[in-house]
Amino acid sequence: MKIDESRWEKMTEKLRISKQSRETFETKINLELILDGKGTSEVETGIGFFDHMLTLFAKHSLMDLKVNCKGDLEVDGHHTVEDVGIVLGIALSDALADKKGIRRYGSVMLPMDETLIICAVDLSGRPYLACDLSLDRDKVGDFDTELTKEFLQAFAYSARINLHVKQISGDNCHHIIEAVFKALGQATRQAVEYDARIEGTLSTKGSLS
Repeated sequence: MKIDESRWEKMTEKLRISKQSRETFETKINLELILDGKGTSEVETGIGFFDHMLTLFAKHSLMDLKVNCKGDLEVDGHHTVEDVGIVLGIALSDALADKKGIRRYGSVMLPMDETLIICAVDLSGRPYLACDLSLDRDKVGDFDTELTKEFLQAFAYSARINLHVKQISGDNCHHIIEAVFKALGQATRQAVEYDARIEGTLSTKGSLS
C-alpha cells in the first residue's frame, strides 16, 4: 500500500499540546504537556525526589513537561503526588484527542543496576492498573515510597489507559522507583507515536474511548 505523504505530513506537523489547571483545598496545579517535544522539563512540586522522577519521565518520553504544584505538604505528600498524577493523565488524554494514527501500544523491559522493570501501556480508553512492586523502605528522600502506586493509579485512570508495571528484580528502592518512571516514559513514548500505515485508530471497533 502506498503511503499518502500529504496525510503523513499533516499528522506529524500537528502540535499535540495540553494545558491543564486544577485547584482544590489541597493542591493548586498548573501543567503543560507537549507530546512531540524533546524531553525538556520544568517541575516544581515541593517534593524533591518526585520532581526528579517527573523530570525522568519527561526525558525518556521525549515529551516537554511543565508542572507547578502548591500542595498541603504540611500534611504529607499524598495529595500532591496523586493530584499531579490526575492532571498529567488528563493532559495526556487531551493532547491525544481522537488518537488517530498512533501506535496505541508501548512496552519496555528497563534495567537499572540490579533492578529490572517491565512496563506496558495500552491507550485503550479503558483504565486499569496492574502494579507489582516490592518497596521495603518507607521513604526515599522526602518521598513516601507507597505514593509510587498512588501516582500510577491516578495517572492511568485519568488518562484512561491500561498500565502494567512489574518488578522482575531489585532491592534498592531509589533504583526501583527511578526505573519505573523511566520505563513509563519509554513505553508511553512508543504508544503515542504516529505510524503512517495506520488509518484511523488501531482498533477494529473504530475508536479508542
